[in-house]
Amino acid sequence: MPMELPPGTAAYSDKTPPPSHHQLLVLLGLFLAGIAIAIAIAFWLAGALVWFIPTRVEQQLGRAIVPIYAAQAEVSATQATLNQLLDRLETYLPAAQTNGRNYQVLYVPDQTVNALAIPGDHIIIYQGLLAEVASENELMMVLGHELGHFANRDHLRGLSRQVLIRLSLSSLLGDFGSWGSIASASISTLSTAQFSQQQEQHADRLGLTLLNQVYGHVAGATDFFDRLSRSERPGLAILASHPPSKKRVRNLERLIAQQGYRVGDKAPLPDALRSNL
Repeated sequence: MPMELPPGTAAYSDKTPPPSHHQLLVLLGLFLAGIAIAIAIAFWLAGALVWFIPTRVEQQLGRAIVPIYAAQAEVSATQATLNQLLDRLETYLPAAQTNGRNYQVLYVPDQTVNALAIPGDHIIIYQGLLAEVASENELMMVLGHELGHFANRDHLRGLSRQVLIRLSLSSLLGDFGSWGSIASASISTLSTAQFSQQQEQHADRLGLTLLNQVYGHVAGATDFFDRLSRSERPGLAILASHPPSKKRVRNLERLIAQQGYRVGDKAPLPDALRSNL
């Protein structure tokens, strides 16, 4: 009568010994390597495919996000003046970056020191940020930086990476969330986008270029970031979504020297901005 093994007991024999710890480690390494390769491919595809996504797709995504900020925004002379400054920058953008676009600023009367570009061609400027700028030039640098995110399609790049990574992991691990959960998470990611240090540097580069084209010089390009650097808490730069302000200042100063940009006189903030701070 054959001996029955308890349920769940492996039926190993001398001919089929259990896997060794070394073999298990090799299998685990291969599995993790597969995940790493899948994520790397997703990142590469996201960068390659983002340029084929029509502008209207990004604007449709914005319809789910812009109303959230529009409800907080203040329709005022401050917002109108910010849009006038943005229009001046926009005239120097290549035609490919303005076709089908309708760039606008939403001014949010909140003490948050931040500015962000969101899908739907909108730039959010917080009152807290305006309180930190001392000249029109440095404000234009901030606005030009945000236009740089649109030019580089950073929002769609981040969204594409998230979707492709989820799909890659789903193919390796099984069900990793429904399309509904992916879409919901993606909208959340778009509305609170944090870009890589490389993306931030590319946006700074366009901001500097636009600043020079508007004024014929780059005075004020580093002022805002230099001021921020004095109040930043120390931390690991590699973990930050934005480069540390001191590093941004160094990068901009190096770029200014490389391009041979001159530094002229700064223009004061328009009255409509100073009177609302």
